[in-house]
Amino acid sequence: MSHVAVYALATLDTPNKVLTHAEDIASTLAEHGVRFERWQPGPLEKGASEAQMIAASQTQIDALGYRAVEVFSVGSDQPHKDELRVSHLKARRYSEDHARLFIAGQGLYTLQVGDYLYAVRCEKNDLLVIPAGLSHGFDIGENPYCVTLCLSNSAQGLMLEFTVGAVTAGLPGLDD
Repeated sequence: MSHVAVYALATLDTPNKVLTHAEDIASTLAEHGVRFERWQPGPLEKGASEAQMIAASQTQIDALGYRAVEVFSVGSDQPHKDELRVSHLKARRYSEDHARLFIAGQGLYTLQVGDYLYAVRCEKNDLLVIPAGLSHGFDIGENPYCVTLCLSNSAQGLMLEFTVGAVTAGLPGLDD
């Protein structure tokens, strides 16, 4: 189930609030320029190709105005999954909005907004758009299963900049 847990940086052991309803998640994140929606892409067969995954959501992608789409897929059988997890946990920000549509599986985004951390658990059919410049990390878990569409306006993809600190440090991870 998708949810957002809000933590004060001073007290990372217990969240201030946990929200599970899509409307509550969306309105809480929208206060900080983050967009959260539940999408219903077209039908997909198990084992769909990357082109089929993109085609199933093309109408919605076009409505958002993104020109480039890349498929990100990781499973527990991937040989370098541990290194991939560590690299995504590092605090980062992008030069443009960072949009992800979850096709399958799940992941946990941690967003730092001022003195608070927002742990956003996303799953199939969730769209999360993180505004340019907002520091965040992404946990794929110890036994990952995640397929997302990464949306951008640049053919080269998003320009990544690592930020100081670890926005995921001290918080429960995806598997906790």
